[in-house]
Amino acid sequence: MKVLLVEDDMDLVNSLKPRLQREGYVVETANNGVDAQFMGEEESFDAVILDLGLPQRPGLDVLTNWRHQGVTVPVLILTARDAWHERVDGLKAGADDYLGKPFHTDELLARLEALIRRSHGKADNELVSHGVRLLLSEQQAVKESGEVVVLTGIEFRLLLYLMMHPEKVHSKSVLSEHVYEEEQIKDSNVIEVYINRLRHYFGKSFIENRRGQGYRLGSGTDNR
Repeated sequence: MKVLLVEDDMDLVNSLKPRLQREGYVVETANNGVDAQFMGEEESFDAVILDLGLPQRPGLDVLTNWRHQGVTVPVLILTARDAWHERVDGLKAGADDYLGKPFHTDELLARLEALIRRSHGKADNELVSHGVRLLLSEQQAVKESGEVVVLTGIEFRLLLYLMMHPEKVHSKSVLSEHVYEEEQIKDSNVIEVYINRLRHYFGKSFIENRRGQGYRLGSGTDNR
């Protein structure tokens, strides 16, 4: 999943971003409200972690403007521990959850994961599709035979995105955006390599190729 972390405390960013990455997230960052609003309107994210105390434009204004522009991305706001009025204002402005500072990173990760699951109508800590179970916390997949497949970070992010949107056809460029981070080389042709790895694990027809359009979870036929 691709997450936007909006925070001007660089010590917090430098500690939180690597942890999010280890949990399988693609992370983009913004340290002020103006950049954050632009990125939220121009790019596709699966969730946003939004500090309300931002320079240039307050986080509450950013959130309000997003919602007025029809940006429906799930938002977890960060507030001062005793600022109950900020939490109320944030929720009224369209936030989906909140967390007071200082916080335990494990709690943030749990809330973020639950928020994303809810946004996709998923209540459990795993996804099931086409006979494959994806264990989110373990970043592993289980075949119908019961065999466990330990996934690399990119394999996990790619499979997670496909399983979160099982009915959609995704172009290589869209998949690339949800697999690689901004500073990484986004060679969309490399996506084919990882698609073929997932097919090797779960069968040739697990992912189908829609010629000229992209990829989606398979319908039972091999269209490579």
